[in-house]
Amino acid sequence: MTTEQKIQQLREDLREHNHNYYVLDNATISDYDFDIKLKELEKLEEENPQFFDANSPTQRVGGEITKNFETLTHKNRMYSLDNSYSKEDLLDWEKRVQKNLGTEEIEYTCELKYDGASINLTFEKGKFVKAVTRGDGFQGDNVTTNIRTIKSIPLIPNGDFVSDFEMRGEIILPLDGFNKMNEERLANGEEAYRNPRNTASGSLKLQDSAEVAKRPLDCLLYQVVTEERKYKTHFESLENARKVGFKVPKTIALAKSIDEVFEFVSHWDEKRHDLPYETDGVVIKVNNLQQQEELGYTAKAPRWAIAYKFKAEQVSTVLNEITYQVGRTGAITPVANLEPVQLAGTIVKRASLHNADQIEKLDIRVNDTVFVEKGGEIIPKIIKVDLSKRSADSEATKYATNCPECDTELVRTEGDAKHYCPNEFGCAPQITGRIQHFISRKAMDIDGLGGETVDLLRKEGLIQNYADLYDLKVEQVIPLERMAEKSAENMVTGIEKSKEIPFEKVLFALGIRFVGETVAKKLAKHFKSIDNLMAADFDTLIAVDEIGDRIAQSIIEFSNDLGNIQLIDRLKIYGVQLEVSAESLENQTDKLQGKVFVVSGVFHQMSRNELKKAIEDNGGKVSSSISKKTTYIVAGDNMGPSKLTKAESLEIPIISEQDFIDMVN
Repeated sequence: MTTEQKIQQLREDLREHNHNYYVLDNATISDYDFDIKLKELEKLEEENPQFFDANSPTQRVGGEITKNFETLTHKNRMYSLDNSYSKEDLLDWEKRVQKNLGTEEIEYTCELKYDGASINLTFEKGKFVKAVTRGDGFQGDNVTTNIRTIKSIPLIPNGDFVSDFEMRGEIILPLDGFNKMNEERLANGEEAYRNPRNTASGSLKLQDSAEVAKRPLDCLLYQVVTEERKYKTHFESLENARKVGFKVPKTIALAKSIDEVFEFVSHWDEKRHDLPYETDGVVIKVNNLQQQEELGYTAKAPRWAIAYKFKAEQVSTVLNEITYQVGRTGAITPVANLEPVQLAGTIVKRASLHNADQIEKLDIRVNDTVFVEKGGEIIPKIIKVDLSKRSADSEATKYATNCPECDTELVRTEGDAKHYCPNEFGCAPQITGRIQHFISRKAMDIDGLGGETVDLLRKEGLIQNYADLYDLKVEQVIPLERMAEKSAENMVTGIEKSKEIPFEKVLFALGIRFVGETVAKKLAKHFKSIDNLMAADFDTLIAVDEIGDRIAQSIIEFSNDLGNIQLIDRLKIYGVQLEVSAESLENQTDKLQGKVFVVSGVFHQMSRNELKKAIEDNGGKVSSSISKKTTYIVAGDNMGPSKLTKAESLEIPIISEQDFIDMVN
């Protein structure tokens, strides 16, 4: 046997033992013998560097240091899930699915909703290449080095599977491992970790991968994303993923009807506490992948899946005080300051009271005993007041009349749930909040500059708005508290680099009220520059797809404000991208302007993503559902039967992939 063959044999043996131990929970070799084999492989690889392989079992021990985690864009967006909290919600979802598919016979999969940190694992040509956190769904952090240390993730699938794919899953910390970690911390005089979910999530961002390797992290997989049409159902794809080494929990089940879904939900609502890891609900999916494709997505979530959340844990505590927070738009949020209480693994001290109407509806008063739960088990909220414990001299809450920061009288427009502080340019939290929004990752993504530093820069008089950032000099920043020369240089470099950020993100960064990330993309695509946008009148704005009265009015108010006009003029001088770049416009036309396309089936010359991009690059709009507004359906092989029927009933033209290519060329 040659040295290369010996190395290869050891790698295969160790991978198999790893899989048996960490995935199947069935050790086939002692820890001692495993370590002996691993040391033998390490020695051979060290002596023969020409046979290095990033996916070798020896690379799982960590040791690489990551100072800054690179932000990467997901090839396929990681959507969030719509939540349901009752059987009625699930029945409503089932009716929508049946209506869209035109059939009552639908098979579902039921999976436990694992409570950890979402991860996207990319494999190319059958080998693991990178791991990216969910982030905001569009982009996340590259945590590849840390993920390699998790033994239950196969770096090379063992058997026949798809070649290029993404595996979606949840990084979790099993309860036994979490408890052992806390025992060690307490023995060393350190504070215990609060809960497994946050500890698992925090582990992914540790700079030293060797430290990550010491933590008993696990990875439970729940979705295969690929353009290869090897499997017809979601269940089949996961069963095959399990066969080649991925840890797909065996709790997944098929359901032929919604009644079988209810049985699964009821069973695990009782039995979930017997599991070795935390779970907070059940995810129900349409099993057939072709039907999933037909159903498509809303702006935020897939139509073919829904999460059923188990009833949240509730506790009672005392409301000590109501304070008021000012957001970057001037919106006032009342906050309940509570007697600290343990809830779902964390200490809760505060809860949002939302607005004046909510306070009045619940009749919440200071010194009341209140019931608190975590909405979706994430954000604490007050459910009700224990009136039996209210004192006789209790007084109804009077909502704040003036801003808690600048004392300006609050305003509330008709139809608006919140009160606002109108002192836009003189109220400190609004100033700081707008700048913090401007520098955030979804916006200008400025490295080396955080929220605390922004507040410090404002207090020192160095900035009063986001345009002031571009005037900052290293020598101005160094004297600030906790600011070393290198940190100051990184900050100024990050600000300079933000001038390369594309117009659609700059537009979002400006913080125009109601102009979120998606709306900013639509406006940038339509108007091409900030000048065109700010010159647009009301009728021009509402003529843009999905731009309503409220957004249009907000843009006009922003555009007519002298302070904003001056800020935009300054950003132009500094070189910030306030128009769509020539490179972006190069492949864009208006050939398909006003046309709405639905894409369905399997294609051969272009991928579905490439096809959709080509539609949008040529001014068209992609829709996931057929309606009277649909102009064309681009149909590939295996087009969904319900879409075909609906297209024929509405007399919508069906064109082939080649027809579309000819149309744009």
